[in-house]
Amino acid sequence: MRESTTSTKSTKSTGRVSGPLQGVKVIELSHIMSGPVCGMMLADMGADVIKVEKMDGDDARRFAPILSHGESASFMMLNRNKRGIALNLKTTGGQAVLRKMLASADVVTENYRKGTMEKLGLGYETLREANPALIYCAISGYGRTGPCADKGGFDLIAQGLSGLMSVTGEPGQAPIKAGSPIADINAGILAALGISAAYAHRLRTGQGQIVDTSLLEAGFQQMYWAAANFFASGENPPKLGSANPTSTPYQAFRTKDGWVNIGAANQANYERLLQVLDAPEIADDPRFATNAGRTAHRAELVERLTAYLVRDTTRHWVERLDAVGLPVGPVLSISEAVSHPQIVARDMVVETVHPLDGTTRSIGLPIRFSETPKCTGGPAPRLGEHTREVLAEYGFDAGQIRELMMQGAVHALEEGTSTSA
Repeated sequence: MRESTTSTKSTKSTGRVSGPLQGVKVIELSHIMSGPVCGMMLADMGADVIKVEKMDGDDARRFAPILSHGESASFMMLNRNKRGIALNLKTTGGQAVLRKMLASADVVTENYRKGTMEKLGLGYETLREANPALIYCAISGYGRTGPCADKGGFDLIAQGLSGLMSVTGEPGQAPIKAGSPIADINAGILAALGISAAYAHRLRTGQGQIVDTSLLEAGFQQMYWAAANFFASGENPPKLGSANPTSTPYQAFRTKDGWVNIGAANQANYERLLQVLDAPEIADDPRFATNAGRTAHRAELVERLTAYLVRDTTRHWVERLDAVGLPVGPVLSISEAVSHPQIVARDMVVETVHPLDGTTRSIGLPIRFSETPKCTGGPAPRLGEHTREVLAEYGFDAGQIRELMMQGAVHALEEGTSTSA
């Protein structure tokens, strides 16, 4: 069984310490969001992720907001902890470099439209001849099979097709997209999960395989409760805003100065809520005696509970309800969420030092390991920052690298401007 190798130089250049995936070499051909999310998670778990960009860079480099030095905050968020090179895959030289890299890689990720890699002579069947242990992860709009397999995909389209937009928002509203690109992000998470499972299989058998996931499936996976309701009743579930179709009251409520989420999802918690509110007339109403009754009369119950909650502040109700063990929390803005003590305590906001932007913040890995620490690593690479370093690791000498650059096959950041330690 072939063991993966990660050079000490690559560990040095990213500032990486050991993680559960230390020694795993990942070649990231993915761009924009889903693939980069996957790659960053793998890097944070210790893998050596080499991001391969086109000559003018990942399209996300041009996404707003653009910082004063010209780098994209969006790109920097999703590509932390990776090394970066730039190849022109329309040239024989660029293809030869990538082919050499993939011959010894553990994992390759790509989110091109189906057939693109095959047109370049870099499809899985070709690559596995040289590297039968390769794990080839394809993230697409719809998956590699089925009537939509040849179509490109976008998060918005996946949210609509998955049914997610039909249950998002308030009753009577036009279709609402989730505030975060949930299909894109979840596709990246599913890809990282699939790669980890395929790697476990490879450790037992030595065999690589294709890992195939999509934005559509990543969106549809979110529909567990909605699909359960439909399968049981044959009716499409309605939009409920922040409410839960299975339990009441379980939603956001207006307060004197904002909003509070209250999770009185079972009888005991419902009774605790009424005790804190001191609302005996609600407690005595037989329509609200059971969860089924509360769900059937949700609108009136919410109206009556809100009449109590608007009398005081969000902080007041959070403190009162938390004191009796009722699930409760404020609805925070992004600026409030990033500084929440629990987010901070769990190291979910991490800092790196970018050569142009200085100290930058990004979202960390939402998984902790007791024996193998997660690896924050360095900032997102500048375009072509590690081209010379990486090509040297694959046996290209300085003269060969210069020749590839003259041919327009690779791009490298000017010497002296790279930040590799």
